[in-house]
Amino acid sequence: MKSAVTVCLVPEARQGPFVFHGATASEALDDGCHRAAAFGFDAVEVFPTGAEQLSDCGLAGRLATHGLALAAVGSGAGWVRHKLSLTHHDPSIRAEARDFIELLVNAAADHGAPVIIGSMQGRHEGDVSRADALDFLAEALHHLGHHASSRGQMLLYEPLNRYETNLFTSAGEAAAFLAGRGIHGVKLLCDLFHMNIEEADLPAALHSCGALVGHVHWADSNRRAMGSGHTDPAAIGAALRRIGFSGYLSAEVFPLPDADTAARMTIKSIRALETLTPFSTP
Repeated sequence: MKSAVTVCLVPEARQGPFVFHGATASEALDDGCHRAAAFGFDAVEVFPTGAEQLSDCGLAGRLATHGLALAAVGSGAGWVRHKLSLTHHDPSIRAEARDFIELLVNAAADHGAPVIIGSMQGRHEGDVSRADALDFLAEALHHLGHHASSRGQMLLYEPLNRYETNLFTSAGEAAAFLAGRGIHGVKLLCDLFHMNIEEADLPAALHSCGALVGHVHWADSNRRAMGSGHTDPAAIGAALRRIGFSGYLSAEVFPLPDADTAARMTIKSIRALETLTPFSTP
């Protein structure tokens, strides 16, 4: 398993659960990459305003300078800035949302990274029934998963907690949806903060999804760095080893009590997993 830490380049999300922020995108990326490398992370997960920012911000050079990989790219600015959603009642908005993500897929693939669909999945409400919303979501994931695969990447779909979506809030439901709709090229982003709200048993939920787990947001129960709440990281780590997970544990957490402490606690908790007894994949 590999370690990553979040860097936010979106001014409107400055109060969000990202470890490193900055007054400008350039400052955030410079400082975030520098500190990520100093703390010993393998990669950064970047939350940009859009595909053009990834192309214009000199990301490749900064990653190379600090010996970092790009773990994943968030698409949430499409919702935060533009209120784009894959399940919006207006087909032109759905198309714009799909195009926004598709361009991000292209830009992220240039750095060998997948794109995350979280808040842009939307919800069912008003004129959009649940059945309609799920049809819209399946159509978008079919298209975007195929496109990501054509660029040598997976797409990451993130179940959110009940306060942020009314589509899928549990990993098992999301996994069944992907399988039932025959959606390929898409894996799950399992965010431990959301899971602490929705899942009865976090290790069991991870184990049930098996190879569909593509990325993990490594956050404690209170959305702070692991070790700040009541999540049992050893049990989570053991479950991930059982399913043969070799992807990123990425800190999407609040920079509390400050960014450096959050980063330090995160990398310490991930390194502690290395002392666990290895498990064979069932």
